[in-house]
Amino acid sequence: MSGNIHPFYQLHRAAMEIAMRQRLDLAEPMLRERAHLSGIDHIRQQVMDEFEVVLTQMPYVGGEASRMSDFFMRLLGFIAIGRVLRRHGVPLPLISDIERETCKAHLLAVPEAERLASGRQFLSPENQALVREQAAKSATPSHRQAFPDDFVYDFVEPGPEDSFEFGIDYKACGFCKFAARHGDREILPSICGLDFDAYATRGIRLERTQTLASGASHCNFRFYRLGPA
Repeated sequence: MSGNIHPFYQLHRAAMEIAMRQRLDLAEPMLRERAHLSGIDHIRQQVMDEFEVVLTQMPYVGGEASRMSDFFMRLLGFIAIGRVLRRHGVPLPLISDIERETCKAHLLAVPEAERLASGRQFLSPENQALVREQAAKSATPSHRQAFPDDFVYDFVEPGPEDSFEFGIDYKACGFCKFAARHGDREILPSICGLDFDAYATRGIRLERTQTLASGASHCNFRFYRLGPA
């Protein structure tokens, strides 16, 4: 393995590796029954080895000071899974299904009260103020020079006729930059597909009609508060 792991990610490495093993536990039945893979223990080790590679490739975008650091830590592990499954000939649509179902099951393992509290915090005025502040910062020349692999985005205020809480327009995507640099473009859409459940499990409906990964000018995230079932 070439390259070094940034000290910020090294600090969080143990927790990320635990999460990866939990995801592999959840994915294992699908790998056997739907992908028809054998030698699952060997595949699990291949994924963990690939995750070590991903850790060395993971871009530093400001650590605790940036809300996007958490996105990289939570989601880039699925790149490792996708890489290994592609090497084993698993079709891309099935990789997307396996990753999305695995991600959802992993999120649902968190107690509902904790998930919904996280969703309320995300939609809170305090977090909206943070997103607004970091969105403005993301587009500044100084930030883009310091963290060229970071996301660039705008905060979107709802208009009088809108029912969403707030929105984010991503003008540059850290995952797209990562995929272009490391040859992961074909598995990138599987990462985009994780967003909907990531918000729904916290009581938030995400509406998004376009993505940078599909060739659009920006990703248009709109967040709605889910009412009681």
